[in-house]
Formats: sequence, structure tokens, C-alpha cells
Amino acid sequence: MPDLNTPIIAVLQGSNIPHRILPHESAATTILDAAAQRGVDPRQLVKSMLLKDMSGQYALACLPGTASVDPKKVRALLGCRRMTCVDSTHVQSITGYSPGMITPIAVMGAMPIFFDPALSEFEHINISSGTPLAGVELAYDDLVTLCQPIVADISRDAQPDAE
Repeated sequence: MPDLNTPIIAVLQGSNIPHRILPHESAATTILDAAAQRGVDPRQLVKSMLLKDMSGQYALACLPGTASVDPKKVRALLGCRRMTCVDSTHVQSITGYSPGMITPIAVMGAMPIFFDPALSEFEHINISSGTPLAGVELAYDDLVTLCQPIVADISRDAQPDAE
């Protein structure tokens, strides 16, 4: 098993939050890959998308692994004029984590955090451990209590199939 002495694990341990490490056979490269290696439904994975408005305000949008964020919905919640996803080449310099490794725990207190209510459909959800070699399973309610996110509909509406 990889060395999992990560800041994310330390926060969970320091907060006495029950959690379970879900090691990967190899470094996960996509949500579907991570879900398959962990043996969980991809909707249980928390996809964390870093957004930025025109004034430089950041926000973290968290939603089920199979969903897509709608920056317009986050923008409306923050009262911004424009909000876009941060280019993946800049994510690590802003959060300290590479794309795919960001969790709401990593940015607590640094920016607003939004959770899509669809995350609550599962009692237990999965976040990154801070390394591509494992995930962490914990109760949705525990993550909400720890991170104090704004819970709101932030996902793109499903598009009807083209005929």
C-alpha cells in the first residue's frame, strides 16, 4: 500500500472522522478508472472542480463523479458576472494538489465550497486521499460537517439525446 501520510488523511484523523482507505492497483487516471479500482459506483466519487471569476475569486464545486459542473449556476450563487473552470495547468499552484487530487478538505477556509445535493444520494462517498494511488471513503454527512459547504444545484442539466 502507498504511503498515505497525506494532509487530507491527517485532517480526517485529527477530526476523528471514520474513514476507509481504498487502495488502487495503479495510479488512477480518470473518475471511471478510480471507481473501478475502488469497486464503487462512479457517482460516489466526489468530483471537485476549481472555478475562478473575473475578479480572481476562486470556488470549489463538488459533485458526483459522473456529473458536470455548470459554472453559470455557481456564478449566480456567488453573484459574479462570469465564472470559468481553472485551466488544469494552474490547479496545483492554486490548491497544492494536481487535478484529480483536489478535495474540499484541501481548500477549507480558502474559498467557498459548493456541494451538489446529488452527492447526498449515497450514505458514503469517496474523495481523493491526496495521491492517485488511493481514495478515501467516508460518510457524506461527516464531510458536510467538516467542510461546511453551500449545498445547491450546481450541475449541468441533462441534455436530451439528439435524434
